[in-house]
Amino acid sequence: MSDSLSNTSLKIRLATIDDVPTIFKLIQDLAAYEKLAHEVTGSEELLKEHLFGKKVYIEVILAEVDDRVAGLALFFHNYSTFLTKPGIYLEDLFVVPECRRQGVGKALISYLAKLAIERDCGRLDWSVLEWNINAIAFYEKIGATVLPDWRICRVMGANLQKLSEN
Repeated sequence: MSDSLSNTSLKIRLATIDDVPTIFKLIQDLAAYEKLAHEVTGSEELLKEHLFGKKVYIEVILAEVDDRVAGLALFFHNYSTFLTKPGIYLEDLFVVPECRRQGVGKALISYLAKLAIERDCGRLDWSVLEWNINAIAFYEKIGATVLPDWRICRVMGANLQKLSEN
């Protein structure tokens, strides 16, 4: 593949229920890339339920190059009280290694930006691991601000159970 894809070979589309196995595999690949494969404890069944069940929690868009999945963006809505507007939180962005540096990641984020505007969202947010300098450089190049003063807080597992009992 060349350094950039022609508009005809790259397609961005919403995921369908038939894509769930592919999406789960990409999530596993992302976790391996981030050296966090041991943290993938979910299942295709739960992913399917959360994407297409009675209560939808997440959405996924897929990038395809030559009719093969080249990447994904998994996202959900959040809310900004300061803006009093919904937002979109990009949980996972992943491009398969052979399609990187060809515009796939930018196309996925651009699609999400358009979706955010269509849905009258005030912002598009995501996190990046501090060691991932290539991703940080890419995000800054497309106009994102990496917020130095904010840290992610998380409670999970036994600590979540303990906190719920207080």
